[in-house]
Amino acid sequence: MKKVLLSMLFIGAATYVANAQKSEVSKAKNAWALAKFATANTPLDATLKSLGEGLKNTDNAIANEKSKEMPEAWSYRALFASRISFVDSLNVENAVANGKIAEEAITKAKALDTKGGEKENILEAETTLANALRNRAIFAYNKKDFKNALVYFNEVTAKNPQDTSTFVNAGVTAKQIEDYPQMITNFNKAIDLGYKDSEALYSEVISTTFEKVKDTVAGTALLEKAAAKYPENPYFVGMQTDLFIKQGNIAKSQEMLGKLIAKDPKNAAYQYAMGDTYYKQALDLQGKRNAIDAKKKKEFDAITAKMTGFIDQALPYYKKAYELDPTKMVSALENLKIIYAFKNDTPNYEATKKLLDAAKK
Repeated sequence: MKKVLLSMLFIGAATYVANAQKSEVSKAKNAWALAKFATANTPLDATLKSLGEGLKNTDNAIANEKSKEMPEAWSYRALFASRISFVDSLNVENAVANGKIAEEAITKAKALDTKGGEKENILEAETTLANALRNRAIFAYNKKDFKNALVYFNEVTAKNPQDTSTFVNAGVTAKQIEDYPQMITNFNKAIDLGYKDSEALYSEVISTTFEKVKDTVAGTALLEKAAAKYPENPYFVGMQTDLFIKQGNIAKSQEMLGKLIAKDPKNAAYQYAMGDTYYKQALDLQGKRNAIDAKKKKEFDAITAKMTGFIDQALPYYKKAYELDPTKMVSALENLKIIYAFKNDTPNYEATKKLLDAAKK
């Protein structure tokens, strides 16, 4: 009789402990239901206290052998920890620590939730955790803590590799600390994902690759991609023209632009770029002419004649570019003013100057 009684007592004690631990999960559920009603007007310390108490309930639940395998214990743990990570903007260390707790809880909840009963809670925790990381990055950026902001932005993209806006934010942040390789990597990723303003990102990446990283090979490859995708962009066309000129391949540049003009003669960017192929040769000769001894008049005059020839060839293209797009082609007017000054063409110089002054108002 005593053995039976003892057995009943043991069973009763085990049932009591299990129920006690299950009640911790129930407490956590109730605490979460209340926490969801917190508003923006609720003081931060009160919000954190409420969330902390809910998290403590899950601490107790997962500490017990009977309840530690309950998916709810872990899904609610993920909810509380991710929300603390999200709202605690004053204590970064605490936010990061709770973010790690949330990550572990999400992983455990997914493993235990074989029937999908906690799917919504797990998804909410994941979303909150991602938002917490994003907010942390933005807070750090706004405080000009660009180094940590970049770390946080990179964490967001690692967890959500389709998040184009965060790749852009990471690129902008990397630029602030002159980490140009990371800037280029993040902008390129955003471009590959179809970022809506990829044209602007291409401009940033190309100029940085050439000017800061000094990688002509990579820059040229990027430029070719950008020009093919945005054939009407004057920056890309101009860059390609400059590149060919620097390489001494004027013929290649003019061949390329000739085909583009034949295909689209009303494209002002093409007309302007073709004018540049002649004008920049004249500028190169001007540098050489300036180095000639004044006594060497014959040599000086010969180079001047060549300069004039190139300028005369550039002139109609600049005029056409401005005619086609007066708003965007102010730079064509500036070059025309210089050309007319060089040629001592006072009437055209004054007329161009008048147009230029009006455009700058």
